[in-house]
Amino acid sequence: MNGQRLSLPFSFCFFFAALVFSVHRAQSQALILPLQTQEVPSGSLPRPPNKLAFRHNISLTVSLTVGTPPQNVSMVIDTGSELSWLHCNRTPAFPLSFDPTRSASYAPIPCSSPTCTSRTRDFPIPASCDAGNLCHATLSYADASSSEGNLASDTFSVGSGLIPGLVFGCMGSSSSSNPEEDARNTGLMGMNLGSLSFVSQLGFPKFSYCISGSDFSGLLLLGDGGSDANLSSWLAPLNYTPMVRVSTPLPYFDRAAYTVHLEGIRVSDVKLQLPESAFLPDHTGAGQTMVDSGTQFTFLLGPVYDALRAEFLKQTGGVLQQLDDPNFVFQGAMDLCYRVPLSRPDLPPLPSVSLMFRGAEMTIPGDRVLYRVPGQVRGNDSVHCLTFGNADLLGVEAFVIGHHHQQNVWMEFDLEKSRIGLAHVRCDLVGQRLGLGPQGKLRRG
Repeated sequence: MNGQRLSLPFSFCFFFAALVFSVHRAQSQALILPLQTQEVPSGSLPRPPNKLAFRHNISLTVSLTVGTPPQNVSMVIDTGSELSWLHCNRTPAFPLSFDPTRSASYAPIPCSSPTCTSRTRDFPIPASCDAGNLCHATLSYADASSSEGNLASDTFSVGSGLIPGLVFGCMGSSSSSNPEEDARNTGLMGMNLGSLSFVSQLGFPKFSYCISGSDFSGLLLLGDGGSDANLSSWLAPLNYTPMVRVSTPLPYFDRAAYTVHLEGIRVSDVKLQLPESAFLPDHTGAGQTMVDSGTQFTFLLGPVYDALRAEFLKQTGGVLQQLDDPNFVFQGAMDLCYRVPLSRPDLPPLPSVSLMFRGAEMTIPGDRVLYRVPGQVRGNDSVHCLTFGNADLLGVEAFVIGHHHQQNVWMEFDLEKSRIGLAHVRCDLVGQRLGLGPQGKLRRG
């Protein structure tokens, strides 16, 4: 979602991934960078930014260099944001920063530039002109955190590839509801459809990612991996669903988000009996379906959530004991929870849930439909909740498909053909299949 920071909200887990960066030149080759995680103590979990009341304690970051000579930075990858930005003012609250005065290639962007006047049109808060006639950007979040500064360009270095003139925000002031996490990163890398996102500026025809559901490994592939024999030899054919693009601004439609057609939901082999209109955006844009790796779980509009909840409860009757506590709603939106004996090592067999998109389907197996709530114990039982939430309880006017339900799914975002491809795979084996050796190094043949 626009302004949503990327986070992987697994409690006390570590996520290791690889970034495969395709440089399209006469002789292109894949470059692999390690992605790192940072754990935030559970006592300091914030209300996250923007519209959804999500909690997170793991953020996915990539290390690269910016400027001439290069300065090391660490950026949180966020597919729900457009503008990449760096802290440019070192303070005790933000000790990691980029110093533009030390970079010979740094260039501030004047407010008269077409970059400022035309390419910032999808910013939630319009860009403005500061006292020095420089393009000024302000990012504001629902949790009262914010960041502001000037747009600029500089040379980014990813692996051995140099990217001159990349536009980003050089932020001079920030406030944070989660200073402990933000102090560990230099900034954020925006990855949505906006014209100033990282992928848009570099002109990638597509990007993909694959997140393991077993060992929290995976990778992010920037560029077209279709010519990679190691990839095409084992990846199942992708089923594609078209992206929904709206040219006219609508009050509740995020035009820079990855939006798709959700046409139905099935619990095991039972399709929910809902009218087609239940899944369609209205004339204001409310009701769009967004695929967002920066959101943990999946959120459905009220009538659809109610139907899913009723059918899942029906199919699990006699299998699980429902938590009888009307005052407990996990993350403010998940009110179907169960008690599971602590002595039980595994959950019983549970019904799968399939999200039916136009031309493609995402099936969430039963072992991923429930989530154990950290720190919640009732007597001798742990608490597990349905990983689908009621968006109405959060005041959200959209369906949001979170990354928890994207585990073990190869997700391809084909920007050139405006479609998203899905294939169910073993994501924990992806690195091995692509020749990824120890310590994130690429094995060369």
